[in-house]
Amino acid sequence: MTFITDFTKELIASGILLVLLIAVRIITTKLVKRFAVATTRLEHRTNLVIKYLHLLANILALIAFIIIWGVQPKDIIIAISSITTVVGVAMFAQWSILSNITSGVILFFSFPFKIGDTIKIHDKDFPIVAEIEDIRAFHVSLITEEGEMIVYPNNLLFQKGISIIKQ
Repeated sequence: MTFITDFTKELIASGILLVLLIAVRIITTKLVKRFAVATTRLEHRTNLVIKYLHLLANILALIAFIIIWGVQPKDIIIAISSITTVVGVAMFAQWSILSNITSGVILFFSFPFKIGDTIKIHDKDFPIVAEIEDIRAFHVSLITEEGEMIVYPNNLLFQKGISIIKQ
């Protein structure tokens, strides 16, 4: 019983934070789904963006829980900077994965083209004219007129000029 009396403020603050986390997750889910319906986005891409936003909310809530339970902000900053340094060095070789994920989220919200559009990718060495078959978190699947399937990374879509060919 002494635990409850000793940590009443922390328990109440943790409860409030948990309720806020649940509310934020519900609100972001509804907002993203409303945006997706209003702009005719794909359901699996909508769910992917919702997962990213929930992950961000969970990380922020975890940091808040740590602060509530008495860890000094200075210690949190030191721990986070150490972890990000290690992860940064480990992920340096994987920068393209992070770049493709970020590009996938940007494509979701800006969405300059959709499935079924025929696009021309202006690459000096390998120009591509193809129809978009699917848009995923890491890549776009394209089908050429000859039936060849091309998997094109999302980050390259931002590096190359693209024309949407009217049909």
